[in-house]
Amino acid sequence: MPTFDFISSGLRTLRIESDAVKALSKSIDQEFNKACELILNCPGRIIVTGMGKSGHIGKKIAATLASTGTPAFFVHPGEANHGDLGMITKHDIVLAISYSGASNEILTLLPMLKRSGIKIISMTGNPASTLAEVAEAHLNIAVEIEACPLDLAPTASTTVTLVLGDALAIALLEARGFTEEDFAFSHPGGALGRKLLLRVVDIMHTGDQIPRVLANASLSEALLTMTEKGFGMTTVVDDKNQLLGIFTDGDLRRTIDKGISLSGAAISDLMNRTPKTINVKALPAEALKMMEDLKITALVVRDEHAYPVGVLHMHDLLRAGVV
Repeated sequence: MPTFDFISSGLRTLRIESDAVKALSKSIDQEFNKACELILNCPGRIIVTGMGKSGHIGKKIAATLASTGTPAFFVHPGEANHGDLGMITKHDIVLAISYSGASNEILTLLPMLKRSGIKIISMTGNPASTLAEVAEAHLNIAVEIEACPLDLAPTASTTVTLVLGDALAIALLEARGFTEEDFAFSHPGGALGRKLLLRVVDIMHTGDQIPRVLANASLSEALLTMTEKGFGMTTVVDDKNQLLGIFTDGDLRRTIDKGISLSGAAISDLMNRTPKTINVKALPAEALKMMEDLKITALVVRDEHAYPVGVLHMHDLLRAGVV
């Protein structure tokens, strides 16, 4: 059996689809602008529909829209013809995808959609098709050639459809002023959600877990507190719980290097009077950056009055999935 040149075949597909995407720039036109304005002003949801491979791409487009601030979901046109049409209201917009613009399952829906006053945005490769002509806005997904050498399997055309759907979603995201925090609310179970929805206050150690000694405490007392609490540091406070300083394992090593007696020294003479702290409302991601930049493993957490209300350790960030 002769050896087949898989590499050349793969590169040919990449070249064809890359060229198709580059040519797509001509579809970012006034029709694209009209589609964006229709969606932006839509009081309902975007209902994406399509048959076969167009349907698979449509599901991804609907998911991308929904996660970037545009309420959307996918409805199979065949199911819509058998009851699911009731899921679509007059406040919604239908985004119908059909490369030929002549999918029977979609064309069958058009009279009912029009009768209900539901606006349609079409994505087809034929601007003269029935679907394109009845739509309020038409997005052209025509390609010169499919990557499939038989010109049968949708390849370049589905890639172009997906890319144009992404362009639509991102244009709307930017127009809405959609933020990272908005995105996190749509992805509470993801890493970004954990990073943006959590606050330091949600994962810090509080109350009796905070290592704390008074300014008149001895070094030996401070070391006992550090050992008991296990953070490799202790806060130093006055009798009103105002933070005066911090003493860490590193400060202990420097104290020993200086030959200072561990039994008689006062912690107020050895502490760091400018400790690094973080606000209780800060994001854990901010705490992580501080720890990495300063090469430390724990931070004192302060409230708006600068009182030490907690301690955050690198292990807490690991457990919360922020790292």
